[in-house]
Amino acid sequence: MTTVRIQDPTVVVLIGAAGSGKSTLAARHFEPSEVVSSDAFRALVSGDEADQAASPVAFRILHRELERRLAAGLTTVVDATNARPDHRRPILARARAAGAGTVAIVLDLDPAEVHVRNASRSRVVDRAVVDRHLAAVRETVDADRLGPEGFTTVVVLRSTAMVDELVVDRHPDR
Repeated sequence: MTTVRIQDPTVVVLIGAAGSGKSTLAARHFEPSEVVSSDAFRALVSGDEADQAASPVAFRILHRELERRLAAGLTTVVDATNARPDHRRPILARARAAGAGTVAIVLDLDPAEVHVRNASRSRVVDRAVVDRHLAAVRETVDADRLGPEGFTTVVVLRSTAMVDELVVDRHPDR
């Protein structure tokens, strides 16, 4: 069993390929009002959560909402692939500016399992895109990048069992 301790306010950054279970993990451990989702903002902007052309606007809205929540002292979960450093950098900068803690929860699951999960979703992401996400997550974990990037806590979940056994231990303001 893996336990991650979160002191409010914290920015929790979910990292994983499409179909790895990030949204399911967020729904299991956090209130819906705590989660900002790139898919949800793409749907808001274009009517289609899969519309990648809407991503630039969706992420501007996501970052603005993150800033608003941090200014209010609220823990926020960023539900997006966040697989590359340039995707995580603006999130970390906003957290640092607000003096909030940062937690990375990485879903570094078996590629075959992720592809099966992706295929069973209502919105299937192209296999090549999932493979790019998986490679970026693997590179991030193998290079041990997250601590040096500025995350105060890093949790790497390497199996569905680890994801299912995750315990999120919440604490009030620091």
